[in-house]
Amino acid sequence: MDASQLAELRTMYVFTPIAGQTWGLTYDTLKARLLERDPEEFIRIQDGGQIRGSAMHYGITLEGEELEGYARIQPEGISILDSTAQAAANFVGWLREHIVPEGVAVTFNTAWGLEEDLPDAAVPEVTRPRLVATFLAHLEATGLD
Repeated sequence: MDASQLAELRTMYVFTPIAGQTWGLTYDTLKARLLERDPEEFIRIQDGGQIRGSAMHYGITLEGEELEGYARIQPEGISILDSTAQAAANFVGWLREHIVPEGVAVTFNTAWGLEEDLPDAAVPEVTRPRLVATFLAHLEATGLD
């Protein structure tokens, strides 16, 4: 698969704190940050019971692209669905600026990476183009042909 095809691929990206750390994520904080961007943003919190726990389904528009995702408090993490590597890089930039406390690391994986049992990887603090390259290298590592 060539680079342009890889760049167009869409999958779920999952962002979590590094093992042993926390972002102190709450649905109220995430909801407030999303509504600061757009008071009409789609947000739904659902209680999944004792086994599944709760989850927050939300929408966010970044760089003109409408995206949807899920957040969970336990285990702590935020996902973005049906996303390109570029959109995921834009999203993690927003996460770092508005959700993740300064100095706390972020890890990522994708739906395909999880299926292939790839470990979560640290999101490097680099320029957006280099971050996109990191996400594309991850996609290649999943064995996509």
